Amino acid sequence: MTLPTPESGVTIAPLTGIPEVREGDDLTTLLLAAVAGAGLALTDGDVLALSSKIASKALGLTDPAGDKEAVVAAETVAVVAERGTGDGVTRIVRAAAGPVMAAAGVDASNTGGRDVLLRLPRDPDAVCRDLHTALCAATGVRRLGVVLTDTAGRPWRTGQTDFALGAAGIQVLDDLRGTRDAD
Repeated sequence: MTLPTPESGVTIAPLTGIPEVREGDDLTTLLLAAVAGAGLALTDGDVLALSSKIASKALGLTDPAGDKEAVVAAETVAVVAERGTGDGVTRIVRAAAGPVMAAAGVDASNTGGRDVLLRLPRDPDAVCRDLHTALCAATGVRRLGVVLTDTAGRPWRTGQTDFALGAAGIQVLDDLRGTRDAD
């Protein structure tokens, strides 16, 4: 398979075959094995996006599933909105990790069959910087973007969206203040 050049477009290649991640796992080793398993190699200009769940698992950011409310409260910087849901309250909060989202990003899904809650890394950019440094050192690649993603619902609406929770090695903000748009 010939991949397009940066001038001809964007290619997205899923990395499959990553085993269930556990606390203490070396994400650099796991990701490089997945890249090689896909028949690819990281090159200058690539951007590697990975789920925050992988990082949370490797970092051991888990709590027992018993008291989600207490974990959410500990991960909440400020409550933005609340709404009764029949069997409880949904809180939209500013999470310690930065974004405004439901339940501070505390989640019990995709936990590898364990009865735990996953928390988001408190400094997602630092997670990306560490991974960026390790991947560049292991591969010799110098221009590599690393993006930590998370999935969030639209409050009180159906559907999910994925967003960049943290990043390193890539410009994530284009400040257009004071410039003119097409209209």
